[in-house]
Amino acid sequence: MKKTSWISFFTVAAISVILGASAYLLLQRGAPDPAVRSFLAAEWRTIDGQLFDKNKLKGNVLVINFWASWCPPCVEEMPELAHIEKLYAAKNVQFVGIGVDSPSNIREFLKKTPIDYPIILGGLNGSEWAKNLGNTASGLPFTVLIDKNGQVKHKKLGKITEDELKSWLDSAILSSK
Repeated sequence: MKKTSWISFFTVAAISVILGASAYLLLQRGAPDPAVRSFLAAEWRTIDGQLFDKNKLKGNVLVINFWASWCPPCVEEMPELAHIEKLYAAKNVQFVGIGVDSPSNIREFLKKTPIDYPIILGGLNGSEWAKNLGNTASGLPFTVLIDKNGQVKHKKLGKITEDELKSWLDSAILSSK
């Protein structure tokens, strides 16, 4: 073999090893789920109509809760979610509520039940976002846990218990270390 052939061979081999190692590391780390990527790329509006800054979500485990003011189990779990959010706030966990309801209903509900984590106006888009994240029944409440790498790790249709959500969070935090 000529010297240039050997150099070409080793160059191609080295590039193949580098690409293979990169692909392996990407799979180990987890590429963002396409549904999560689409959900996070959507335009989110706060209850006052302002564009929500999603930069504060980066690097966090996300708990996304789809809810409506007319949904009794949604209303029942909101205080528990608010309590858990406070417990995990210092652990790089961010809660976001997606109100699948009219803006006026959401505002009225939040006057009676103040929530510290961000509430986003989902409206009809909220139902579609939930469906894309795995809510095939289109029911509420629907809770999704997304890890720091953008992967859906857990999802539940129906009221989530405090113990269940804490278990999800502890597992996600442990696996991200």
